[in-house]
Amino acid sequence: MQSKIIEAVVFDLDGVITDTAKYHYLAWKSIADERDIPFNEEFNENLKGVSRLESLELILNRGNIELTDAEKMELAEKKNERYKQFIQQLTPEEILPGILSFINKIKSENIPIGLASVSKNAQTVLQALKIEHLFDYCADASKIKNSKPDPEIFLNVCDVLQANPSNAIGIEDALVGIAAIQSSNMFAVGIGGHLTEADLLVEETSQLDWNKVKKAFSLWKES
Repeated sequence: MQSKIIEAVVFDLDGVITDTAKYHYLAWKSIADERDIPFNEEFNENLKGVSRLESLELILNRGNIELTDAEKMELAEKKNERYKQFIQQLTPEEILPGILSFINKIKSENIPIGLASVSKNAQTVLQALKIEHLFDYCADASKIKNSKPDPEIFLNVCDVLQANPSNAIGIEDALVGIAAIQSSNMFAVGIGGHLTEADLLVEETSQLDWNKVKKAFSLWKES
């Protein structure tokens, strides 16, 4: 296929570029523990790809706790401060397997690369990993109104990169992310066996193969 047909590749951050999920989990668990709300890794799966305030709502609902908007904002900020303390531990060694070589192959074809993360700390994470320079544009929660599965964040990236969404590829590890990509009319690559709705599925990042992605994208365009 002609790779020039692909006008942009857009990555999610957590679970795709690196795994900061453990730090989100620890920060949210500390908040839940203080309120005696049951919180474990299974419930934490519900928070993947979901904004901070929406995550807090899910946790509070689980504990049947009602708070004012001001109290929610204060609690969400407390969680974020704890998360930021955790991610200070990040190093380039925590980039997930195969991601750097995968990105470099895309860049070798001069295809714009974007990031679509609902985390307001996305830029901080990229800086800690020392890969900020690899992304042509990064959209985070501060640039959008609606979280995934709404397509807004992916459409925002495509708009800035001047890419037609139907000629763009999105890479995600969460169900809400795959839904957002497909609602954007983009080609969806899923990382994780549970993402059966994805247009192309791999079990883990080390299995990402740029030639296979291009081939699958070409077949998708023809269908």
